[in-house]
Amino acid sequence: MGEDRVERRLTTILAADVAGYSRLMGDDEEGTLAQLKVHRRELVDPAIKQHNGRIIKTTGDGMLVEFASVVNAVRCAVQVQRAMIARNANVPQQKQIEFRIGINVGDIIIDGNDIFGDGVNVAARLEGISEPGGICVSSHVEENAQGKVDVTFQNAGEQKLKNIARPVGVYRVLLDKRPTKMAAPPALPNKPSIAVLPFQNMSGDPEQEYFADGMVEEIITALSRMRWLFVIARNSSFTYKGHSVDVKQVGRELGVRYVLEGSVRKAANRVRITGQLIDTGTGAHLWADRFEGELQNVFDLQDQITTKVVGAIAPKLEQAEIERAKSKPTESLDAYDCFLRGMANLHQSNRNANSEALRLFYRAIELDPEFASACGMAAYCYAWRKANGWMEERERETGEAVRLASRAAELGKDDAVALCRSGFALARVAGDLDNGIALIDRALTINPNLATAWGFSGRVRVYRGEHEVAIEHLARAIRLSPLDPETYGFHGSMAYANFFRGSYEEAASWADAAMRENSNFLPVCSIAAASNAFAGRTNEAKKALARLREIDPGLKVSNLDAQFSFRRAEDRAMFAEGLRKAGLVEQ
Repeated sequence: MGEDRVERRLTTILAADVAGYSRLMGDDEEGTLAQLKVHRRELVDPAIKQHNGRIIKTTGDGMLVEFASVVNAVRCAVQVQRAMIARNANVPQQKQIEFRIGINVGDIIIDGNDIFGDGVNVAARLEGISEPGGICVSSHVEENAQGKVDVTFQNAGEQKLKNIARPVGVYRVLLDKRPTKMAAPPALPNKPSIAVLPFQNMSGDPEQEYFADGMVEEIITALSRMRWLFVIARNSSFTYKGHSVDVKQVGRELGVRYVLEGSVRKAANRVRITGQLIDTGTGAHLWADRFEGELQNVFDLQDQITTKVVGAIAPKLEQAEIERAKSKPTESLDAYDCFLRGMANLHQSNRNANSEALRLFYRAIELDPEFASACGMAAYCYAWRKANGWMEERERETGEAVRLASRAAELGKDDAVALCRSGFALARVAGDLDNGIALIDRALTINPNLATAWGFSGRVRVYRGEHEVAIEHLARAIRLSPLDPETYGFHGSMAYANFFRGSYEEAASWADAAMRENSNFLPVCSIAAASNAFAGRTNEAKKALARLREIDPGLKVSNLDAQFSFRRAEDRAMFAEGLRKAGLVEQ
């Protein structure tokens, strides 16, 4: 009997679709179809032909294209997206057609005129995570096209794509060739450096994920108190959560010599923690151990791990320094459990999760009235509420933020997390910039490796008009946490600092980077609109302003001072003028 042979080949696949197609069709079906046909006829199809591509199939709003050359596929995508920017320049934003494009190199199955396989699926998923007007490519594409196409590739790390079994290395194509400030891998510091990766939850219960995450956060905090040790912040470490990682790559991306990884298994009243310390340069395992005990002794177990790790990195470390790494935030496990659950919610960065985090922090305080970190994090929740326009009772919530921040500062004289969070809350919510920065500075004295505190210091110094110092401190925060999911806050603050010192192009560059990372954060959209307006980039300014109006329809030039606490009159005037230039209404 004969066998049907499956034809396969390695090829480059480009997947494209129209962002917001359903909305465009709902607004103007005939006009959208007419525009799309013109773009296809005049731009897209000729570009594909010019670069020797073959259209496999089209849908109402998308297409699948095959290229024999990786470079030709990327050049075609770049040509289309750059031309679309020019074509949309004089089109009202709500009617603009923007393509999203994903490109992958992979093995495919050929069936007549159609193609199938994992290589095609990855291209489609890359298109799905691309921003409107953007291009996402796999690491294989970047490797083959780097230096051969007039663009910059920005490493977006390994990402778990829907229905794709393995993590995929993703790069974003920067059409204007302006890389973000962290495009190059950071150099190793001149002292021992470590990243603590998320521990694997071995409990078999997804609900226990917060417990494993909380253990890692406490180990990071304890290690960070070592002045001789450079410790990567929690938010950057956690970008690897859920991914199988190559520790050598982690070392390159984070700029660290060592990685600590492990697992947590919690069952009934017992917990087992395993950990291993790895040299990222050689991949050698320097130390591994396992700890078991009763749950009520969980802090002792954590201290044992911290002491072992520190001892493996610097055997001659004095015992006194090891002892200072032992930090027990509270003796109440019930309160601590609520605190960890609150942190898990807060990291989600949306309104509902913020409200749930606030509820859990209040519960932790109720169970342990002297829990300084819980008071500080609750105060910080109100800072988030003000920054995003979520406050419903401004006067009451402001008073509560001040009460919680003051309580955290009183209780946590040696707690850097409590001090920096409460200090930022005082500055951001109540406009008390001087007392706020005093608490943040105290936090940095206690823990000079706390990226969050350096970031808050930079942001509050922007408000105080100390822009050069702000830039220095924000750069320190970015270096300590180079892959932080909340980097948009650091980048946005860099934009403000450069804007107020008159570096409008630099400010626009930082603001655009922040917008790419999070276009749902009101302060980021505001500085993107103002800085692009002053830089003469009218289209970008209008886009940012349109997003700003969606987030807070009530924001006007006349009520900016209620939202922002800039101390210097000239800064307030410049910011208002920038937003006025972008199109923000006066009253």
